[in-house]
Amino acid sequence: MVVFELMFLLPLLGAVTGLLAGLFGVGGGAVMVPVLTWLFYRFNLSELWVVHLALGTSMAAIIPTAIASLRAHHRRGGVYWNAVRGLAPGIILGSFAATFVASNLEPEPLSLFFFVFMCVIAWRLLRSGKPGETGDRQINLPRLSQLSLVGSGIGAISALAAIGGGTLTVPYLASRGLPLKTAIGSSAAVGLPIAMAGTLGYLWNGFQQVDLPAWSTGFVYWPGVLGIAATSLLTAPLGASLAHRLPVGVLRRLFALLVVLLALQMLLMTLAA
Repeated sequence: MVVFELMFLLPLLGAVTGLLAGLFGVGGGAVMVPVLTWLFYRFNLSELWVVHLALGTSMAAIIPTAIASLRAHHRRGGVYWNAVRGLAPGIILGSFAATFVASNLEPEPLSLFFFVFMCVIAWRLLRSGKPGETGDRQINLPRLSQLSLVGSGIGAISALAAIGGGTLTVPYLASRGLPLKTAIGSSAAVGLPIAMAGTLGYLWNGFQQVDLPAWSTGFVYWPGVLGIAATSLLTAPLGASLAHRLPVGVLRRLFALLVVLLALQMLLMTLAA
């Protein structure tokens, strides 16, 4: 019964996260993790592993969303592949390693990290203007070894917060001279290896745990992944199209406020449980 009720709610979540993934180059974890945490608490899916399941399920759900978003941005020439190739090796290593840390943390510190991290990202979004939108700055990426190190940091933080990395990758690439829309498209491409490595880590670390719900493998709850992906695959290309047509300044600030509210809800809910 729980699975059937969730399958009515999760496509709504998938539609929103897919749109955000295409529009902002993010994986959607900033929305998925707190909402999934609320849903899993609401339906008593697991008392011990609720936050871990939300993180692992979010990571797995990012994979199809990232693929759809990546393809849409690539068709519009919005992916700078040199940056993606430089960041990817470090991102894969950092994402996978960080899941071992997350899997051994209690829900409270994990939720606190997610809340603090999202508040920092929201603050950066609120105080920033429109970096890189002029399109006339010279692209100035560091050499490959340094870029891979940056990727390790992005991957590790992204796996801990179960996000696609766009909240870190977009500001970084824009600061190195990429136009904002190209930074968003490149971030969508970077989100795929983050999600794949992070998912593998959450599967591995949760495989031997007890008190996990049916239809889950490790910390990945498959009905959640399927329910979200069913609609995110459709709305991610729409978000990518909007990103290449609309000014994003106001939308970015609204997204920052949404991130803070959702992260706060997740923190309060975890502390009250």
